[in-house]
Amino acid sequence: MKLFIAPWLLAFTLTNAAPAALEKRATTKGFDISHYQATVNYQGAYNSGARFVIIKATEGTTYIDPAFSKHYTGATNVGLIRGGYHFARPASSSGSSQASFFVAHGGGWSGDGRTLPGMLDMEYNPSGATCYGLTKSGMVSWIQSFVNEYRGRTGRYPMIYTTNDWWVTCTGGSTAFSTTCPLVLARYSTSPGTVPGGWPYQTIWQNSDSYPYGGDSDIFNGDLTQLKKLATG
Repeated sequence: MKLFIAPWLLAFTLTNAAPAALEKRATTKGFDISHYQATVNYQGAYNSGARFVIIKATEGTTYIDPAFSKHYTGATNVGLIRGGYHFARPASSSGSSQASFFVAHGGGWSGDGRTLPGMLDMEYNPSGATCYGLTKSGMVSWIQSFVNEYRGRTGRYPMIYTTNDWWVTCTGGSTAFSTTCPLVLARYSTSPGTVPGGWPYQTIWQNSDSYPYGGDSDIFNGDLTQLKKLATG
């Protein structure tokens, strides 16, 4: 999950219906990784206070991250709460088909208290039009298709990762997901900045593209108990 701009922070308790907002609490450190991080110091991250990691699992309907299993196992072995993320390719296939592929290849969820709901990575097209050739309403429909399929298969709403700029540019600032899907907001700065789309706050803030133990730095806006609630559902 590499954005050209960026943030992530704050918390949702997810149920099969709309999640309830949590009070502001102490923050919890975490990070996100993909195959670009060939070596990750999971134990060092845990010892430094990190308690969660989000790992790239899939992209579109044909790509499975080759390091996903290794990263997932490494995170599990040191006691990190972990989950997968899917890099969206809205121009190549439907949201529902990509959600199905994601769930089948690491993006599922279980109520074991250690598995985060999957994350949908919505960001700038690395190889073409910023919004993948979709209109604003078309993009909202694509995301809704993914969300509906993911929830139907797992019983959970996925988290949505984006930036304020991309969300405004490509969805018109849609508020369609603000009461269901926890927001993972990317902004590499000293504060999360503007929260888009009617979300009252960020659940996670991706605050830097450099983390000492591998990957990008994330901050969950809540204490460990609240993080476990997000994982448990």
